Amino acid sequence: MKITNVEAISLVVPMEKAIKAPISLPYADDLAKVVFSEYRTTLVKVYTDEGITGVGECMVRLAPVATKKIVEYVKPILIGADPFDIELIWDKLYGAMMNRGHYKGFYIEAISGIDVALWDIMGKALNMPVYKLFGGHTNKKMWSYASSLRFRDMETILADAQRFIDMGFNAMKIKIGQDPRNYKKDIEVVREVRRAVGDKITLMVDANCAYDVKTAIQVGRALEELDIFWFEEPISPDNIEGYEQICKALDMRIALGEADFTRFGYRQFFTRQAIDIIQPNVCRTGGFTECRKIAALSSTFHIPYAPHTGSSSAVCMAATLHLAAALPNFLIYEYMQSDWNKDQKNPLRWDLVQLPIKSFEDGYIEIDDKPGLGIEINEDVVKRYAVE
Repeated sequence: MKITNVEAISLVVPMEKAIKAPISLPYADDLAKVVFSEYRTTLVKVYTDEGITGVGECMVRLAPVATKKIVEYVKPILIGADPFDIELIWDKLYGAMMNRGHYKGFYIEAISGIDVALWDIMGKALNMPVYKLFGGHTNKKMWSYASSLRFRDMETILADAQRFIDMGFNAMKIKIGQDPRNYKKDIEVVREVRRAVGDKITLMVDANCAYDVKTAIQVGRALEELDIFWFEEPISPDNIEGYEQICKALDMRIALGEADFTRFGYRQFFTRQAIDIIQPNVCRTGGFTECRKIAALSSTFHIPYAPHTGSSSAVCMAATLHLAAALPNFLIYEYMQSDWNKDQKNPLRWDLVQLPIKSFEDGYIEIDDKPGLGIEINEDVVKRYAVE
């Protein structure tokens, strides 16, 4: 089998009405106009001479067409290659820019979409789901949490929390950190949610890097009293020393990793004991090939893996399910239930593909066993939202 073509498709869904930042963001009033002006992603399709096409996703935070151009530019590395030579292809793609400093950001996100598509090809060719290629069912039923309770009025937050419970979730995440100077309001929001859902529901919080170290420790101590399972991204991801301080100061788990890209970046957090739960995104961290290495490295430090799906499309969510099913140190799956705009659903999440979920009951997902990623792209959605 040989690769005959590679196609990148950027999808953009403009916001019909401007929204405020649904997560903590510096200079939120100014930056939200760019960061949260649209739902976006870049899909990758890899074609072969045997008629098998693989699909992947490049996670996109900004400028999806930039990622599309990168995929198109590295196409000569792929044309004529055996799609089963995934490690070799990954090394070639990484090597093209490694000594030029592009081992984070758009370039690794572009590699991610290509890599996921190659594994999809292998699964389809062998008539196996991707998780079987990784060693099979380690986790036949995967614990999941509803993500996320966003910055909205208290009545809406509590109604969403109850909706998640009614859907069958026993765990959910709360966004905090909208105004770091008014962190006591964050604590009060979490307290109200805890009071409403009771002690049997597992709660996490996500600050999206809102605080400084001292504030994070203050907030963390209050959260410990509310039995919060983890404190996600309390400070900037580049402040490793700060994460060391927070991990030493608090008894609760500190989670992070959605803002990093390869095992080389994650290694620093492991060796410095600056992390308790790792959260890589498979469509950002170099695809399945690299994400499996990150998870294996984390297992050597006895750090569990709780994948990030965040603002990605359902293609990434589907890919993440396959890793979650196979990895021994998997902890819990981020099952996105909340869009940035409460008045405009994200069709890239809800309509682009149907997730390969066989069942969801009592907070646990059972994955389907269809070949490859087990998904079919809704080409009507692609046609409607594709941009050049």
